Amino acid sequence: MAPLNDQSPERVARAFVEAINHRSVEELVALMTEDHVFIDGVGSRAEGREKMKAGWEGYFHMVPDYEVVVNETFADGNVVLMMGRAEGTYAVEGKLLPENRWQTPAAWRALIREGLVAEWRVYADNEPIRQLMARHRG
Repeated sequence: MAPLNDQSPERVARAFVEAINHRSVEELVALMTEDHVFIDGVGSRAEGREKMKAGWEGYFHMVPDYEVVVNETFADGNVVLMMGRAEGTYAVEGKLLPENRWQTPAAWRALIREGLVAEWRVYADNEPIRQLMARHRG
């Protein structure tokens, strides 16, 4: 996938969400700048396309049915804000059990540069999945 230079920043951000919902690491990587920055809901940062490739692979292994549901989108120049919810099932030994399903309100901020996502910031309460993880570690 080439940079989406002929697309609006909103379209690029939506393509990124579609790649997440397809759980396609290759599509995500193709939509990232080389110096891509990911910031999670507690402010932890991961920098670089290759680091994020491994990060998304790991996350999709942990939550194989992860989905981003966008209800509202706002764009201002190269910044796109999306609001909705994140949801999925925390996999335990590869099994997706109904009691491990979670969802949480969320928002995402995408900074678009030259048709690619330069920064993806998540605003979400990760407590639902943290509780599931803690319960299964015990």
